[in-house]
Amino acid sequence: MSNDDKSSNNVELENEGRRKFFGKTAILGAGVVAAPMTAAMFSSMAQARAKDAGSDPFVHPGDLDEYYGFWSGGQSGEVRIMGIPSMRELMRIPVFNIDSATGWGLTNESKRIKGDSANIMVGDTHHPHMSMTDGRYNGKYVFINDKSNTRVARIRCDVMKTDKMLTVPNTQAIHGLRVQKVPYTKYIVCNGEFEVPIVNDGKASLEDVSTYRSIYNVIDAETMEMAFQVIVDGNLDNTDADYDGKYFASTCYNSEMGMSLGEMITSERDHVVVFSLARCEAAVKAGKFKTYNGNNVPVLDGRKGSQLTRYIPVPKSPHGLNTSPNGEYFIANGKLSPTVSIISIKKLDALFADEIKPRDTIIAEPELGLGPLHTAFDNKGNAYTTLFLDSQIAKWNVQDAIDAHNGKKVNYIRQKLDVHYQPGHNHTTMGETRDADGKWLVSLCKFSKDRFLPVGPLRPENDQLIDISGDEMKIVHDGPAFAEPHDCMMVHRTKMKPLKLWPRTDPMFAETIAIAKRDGVDVYSENKIIRDGKILRVYITSIAPTYGMTEFKVKLGDEVTVIVTNLDQVEDVTHGFCMTDHGAQMEIGPQATASITFMANKPGVYWYYCNWFCHALHMEMRGRMLVEA
Repeated sequence: MSNDDKSSNNVELENEGRRKFFGKTAILGAGVVAAPMTAAMFSSMAQARAKDAGSDPFVHPGDLDEYYGFWSGGQSGEVRIMGIPSMRELMRIPVFNIDSATGWGLTNESKRIKGDSANIMVGDTHHPHMSMTDGRYNGKYVFINDKSNTRVARIRCDVMKTDKMLTVPNTQAIHGLRVQKVPYTKYIVCNGEFEVPIVNDGKASLEDVSTYRSIYNVIDAETMEMAFQVIVDGNLDNTDADYDGKYFASTCYNSEMGMSLGEMITSERDHVVVFSLARCEAAVKAGKFKTYNGNNVPVLDGRKGSQLTRYIPVPKSPHGLNTSPNGEYFIANGKLSPTVSIISIKKLDALFADEIKPRDTIIAEPELGLGPLHTAFDNKGNAYTTLFLDSQIAKWNVQDAIDAHNGKKVNYIRQKLDVHYQPGHNHTTMGETRDADGKWLVSLCKFSKDRFLPVGPLRPENDQLIDISGDEMKIVHDGPAFAEPHDCMMVHRTKMKPLKLWPRTDPMFAETIAIAKRDGVDVYSENKIIRDGKILRVYITSIAPTYGMTEFKVKLGDEVTVIVTNLDQVEDVTHGFCMTDHGAQMEIGPQATASITFMANKPGVYWYYCNWFCHALHMEMRGRMLVEA
């Protein structure tokens, strides 16, 4: 089902929905007059505030943010949804972690999605990026990497839940991740950062670095299966795609293939490796690949001298790789050089045709300051680069930097703004698409130091919101963040179409519904226990404030699967199921079905209850599991 097909369930960006539900409650509880007056009052107040606020970053109570922000959760293994410009945290999406609130990683549905990594409880999320059509966000998916366990996951934006996960073979530590922008997101591309033997089974010499490789990974965005991989020289750091559907590019900070810090920084230059998508696809089609480790993933050889890649020398230890919204430039950020390298994408055809040399593609290397890491863009030709060592954002004009490189006397630096402190990633609203609008910039600062109340040795980081709509950058908000958010992206709310209710045919719980059908159970109307030896499946309906079954009996040692279907059709009425003293709890959204399995390993009486507030009689929504010794 497409997003357009779901339009009847799409969120309305007015202050309605739940308020109407409350209004009906007010009519019942306080007379007929109060609710209409309250609704009118809210409406007029909201309109007046919107008119007065203009570009004010303060979002008043009852008003909605203009942008959704998707923040990586770093070592927490999750993704967070922020409202921009309020910087309010709206939701946390568990991905690679365990989440006791929703039951993610505990429910049978989430374990199926996590697949062969269901028993891995941790993750390290870095780079969230949304799927595109013709270089514009389409609101369908957000993809995120797990550096710590070499995985990539996909989040469905209609329900804001993880729906696919892949452990990437033949490589280690998925770091930089981007999506194909044009003509649409057919592929996700991501980097294997760490160098390891492709056959990493410990049988060959573990110390022989000549066998070590880093691998570029190309994943089918719809099936979430590997399309192909490309072996490279050196390692891989950050990556991005062009606006023509022809090239991907990645930075390399360890061209030396060093195994220690000293060995990794000996060269004066590292490189950016550029991949030709057409040549890679043709090589796969022609069978010019190998396979490793018993899987069928095509692995291409893209090392120096290959027709699939080109290596562009850039100053030492480049980090971020960012594409300008006009599609003309890749910008590689220096890290150990005060410069960034502007690579002309228009010249890549000539480079792959061997008509020019790799360095001929670099049309400027402006000096910005100490520790440039990442560059973002507005819609006026300006770039914004984080300077980690200087704790600054440098605003500079790309064309002026090119003109200065060509001998014209022009100052390309527009402004330097102190941020607090040591910024890593930064992003502008819509700045990674053709629709860059130049309104807001977020600087993700690695340290907060004195910006917030002290909370012990471990402190939050600092996400700073910066107004870039005028000639000067202005910090307008500090926001504490835990754990290391690392990266984010911001999309206008008009691109998003989240659902209010779960479709009963949703694939998230289709397998659970299929199991129920095999048991002869209609989960929407029946409450029933199915016993198969020592295995029990307990089917329960829920509608606030009651469960359809308030008591069931099991024997000690039984494996119990509880399947709950939420029959409420009012948006926001989520139910929960928590079995006391058994480590089993989960969320069940309106019209959804969810299941969880646990062992009845303690004799006696155990209450289960709804652990997501749903009704005035929420506390009474409970039942008993009776475990016979």
